[in-house]
Amino acid sequence: MITEFSGPVWRILFHSQSDNPLAPARAPEGRFHHSGQFALYASFSVEGAGIAIKRYVSKNDLPRVIQRFQISKARLLDIRGQASASIVWQQLRETGALSPTWRYSDDARATGADGLLYSSRSRPELSHLVLFSVGPQLIKPASAAEDWFPERCYGSS
Repeated sequence: MITEFSGPVWRILFHSQSDNPLAPARAPEGRFHHSGQFALYASFSVEGAGIAIKRYVSKNDLPRVIQRFQISKARLLDIRGQASASIVWQQLRETGALSPTWRYSDDARATGADGLLYSSRSRPELSHLVLFSVGPQLIKPASAAEDWFPERCYGSS
């Protein structure tokens, strides 16, 4: 179901990206993008942003920042609660298989949706979104970037 969403979201980026906070995901493939597709991932809370990025954080990472953005009237396909959207897609890709999560984003893109709303894999009560494009009518910075430290969001483990 397509739903309209307006509200705050948070992104965690490397400090070196803070001059371009609306840049898309750097990886050529992700949970909801492939084949050169644009994808900007964000979370509905500071905690959610930390949980979302936890898998990708290591001890020797370069410094990161967190920034709040305002979404305005985004038309999003809501797939929260869909178990098949919460799989660990990386393991499938390692075998050469296509990620089944791409079906959701490909279908949403084909219908003209601005993106997806989806549940956190490890904390289903938390929500995230992915946008398929950006523009000032859709998303804009709502705060300055601040230093982000992983242990503030989920402990030092």
